[in-house]
Amino acid sequence: MIIKGLPERTIVPELQAHTAIETERFTLRAARNSDQGLLALYAGDKRVANATRSIPHPLPPGATEAFIKRANDPARASQTWVLDGAAQGLSEVLGVISLKPLDRDQCEVSFWVAPSFWGTGLARTAVKAIVDANPLKSKTIFASIFQDNQASARVVTFAGFQYLGDAEAFCVSRGATVKTWTYLCKTA
Repeated sequence: MIIKGLPERTIVPELQAHTAIETERFTLRAARNSDQGLLALYAGDKRVANATRSIPHPLPPGATEAFIKRANDPARASQTWVLDGAAQGLSEVLGVISLKPLDRDQCEVSFWVAPSFWGTGLARTAVKAIVDANPLKSKTIFASIFQDNQASARVVTFAGFQYLGDAEAFCVSRGATVKTWTYLCKTA
């Protein structure tokens, strides 16, 4: 199912894993094997890895293939989408956005955009589309942003997230614990 023009905060109960979500600028869709090259190129960039908790740097052989396999595993609770701009004349892979379910109807959003598309509003559009579609039917969506990544903090506040407090998270690529800002968005 493709969802076009969702009004703000629309909850779509029938939305299932890997359902495409269309925006004016790109489509959020399931990862495909053909994405391996661009995913490896972008996720292998140290700037991208350092902005995430889980991407190692350097990216080891087989990491991209394993990511695609995990992202498409029907038994996996987390849901992952690729930002695909091909229909609008952009790259087939612009970035990735994921939702990880938590307890009590809550989830956590994480995202990254390829450096060549930074500052273009793609992350804002992706996070807003995920919040509006609310595919996990969550009442609360959290975001954890490294404090040295102010651009991502602006992305989540644009999508309606409110600052909750400070915390720390381990960053694989940095091999260190990094201070974070935690945000939440109430959907119900």
